[in-house]
Amino acid sequence: MIPYLAKHGGIPQRISLRYNPGGDVAISNSVMGHPGDAKFGMTRDQIFESVEKLSALGVKEFALHSFLVSSALDPTYYPGMAALLMQLALDIFRQTGRRVSMINLSGGLGIPYRPEEDAPEIGKVGKAVREMYEWYINGTELAPMRIACELGRWMTGPCGWLVTRAIHEKRIHKHYIGVDASACDLMRPAIYGAYHHITVCGKETDRADQLYDVVGSLCENNDKFCIDRMLPKIDIGDLLLIHDAGAHGRAMGYNYNGKMRCGEVLLEEDGSFRVIRRAETPADYFATLDYPGLV
Repeated sequence: MIPYLAKHGGIPQRISLRYNPGGDVAISNSVMGHPGDAKFGMTRDQIFESVEKLSALGVKEFALHSFLVSSALDPTYYPGMAALLMQLALDIFRQTGRRVSMINLSGGLGIPYRPEEDAPEIGKVGKAVREMYEWYINGTELAPMRIACELGRWMTGPCGWLVTRAIHEKRIHKHYIGVDASACDLMRPAIYGAYHHITVCGKETDRADQLYDVVGSLCENNDKFCIDRMLPKIDIGDLLLIHDAGAHGRAMGYNYNGKMRCGEVLLEEDGSFRVIRRAETPADYFATLDYPGLV
C-alpha cells in the first residue's frame, strides 16, 4: 500500500486508523460477531506501530475509528465506543507525541425493525457522547477534537419499503408464499437472518393466524423474507409490504440468476407518487458486456 501511495500522489497528510480491540471488550452482537473474529481493523500494538511508521513517512494528523456492532438499539453503544477511542487517542499522544484530531464513531446505530422495539433517542445518545468528550478530552492536549459518525441506516432505513406481490403458494413440509421479489431486492434476511416486518396490504387489521415462509425465486434456500412468520391469510395477487428496506434494499441489489432490479417510486410530501428510477431491462443487464464480435 505504501509504495502504491508514493507512486500515486504521495502519502496523505491525515490518515484514519481502524481499531479492533479483539477480546478486550465485550461489545458485540449477532450481526457483526465478536470483534476478535472480525477481519477489520488493527490490534492496539499495530495501531501504535502504524502511527510511528506513518509519521516517519510524513503523515501529520491521525484519526481513529472502529465498528463493533450493527444496528445497535442500546443507547450506551456510541458513548462506550467514544470512551474506547478517546482513551486510545490519549494513549497514542502520551506514547508517541502524535495527535489524534478526529474520532469517527462509524455506524452501528440501529432502527427498530420490529414493532415492539424502540429507537435510540438520538438527542440522548449525542448528550452521552458529549459527556465522554468532556471527561476524556476537555482540558487535554487533544482538545479540540472532531467527532464524526456514519448514520446511514438510521437516516435512510425507515424511509424505504419493498412492495412485492404474492404469485405462488406451495404446501409441502411448510407453507410457502412465493413473491415476485427476491434477495436480489433485499438481501438482509438472506445473509443475516435479519427481521423485516411484513404487512399484507388491505389486511392490516386481519388476524395473523397463518404460519408462512415468504420466499423469492432464487435457487438458494436462504432466499426468504421471513421464516415461520404468523401473518394474515395471503391470497395469490395480494401485495406485501416489507418495511425498513431503505438502507439495504436498492443499495445492495444485484443481478444473480439474471434478476432485473426493480424500479423506485417516491412518496411525495403531498401524498402523490413519482417514479424516480425505472426498472431494469435486459438491455441494462448486457450494457457492460464487451465481447468480441458482439454488436
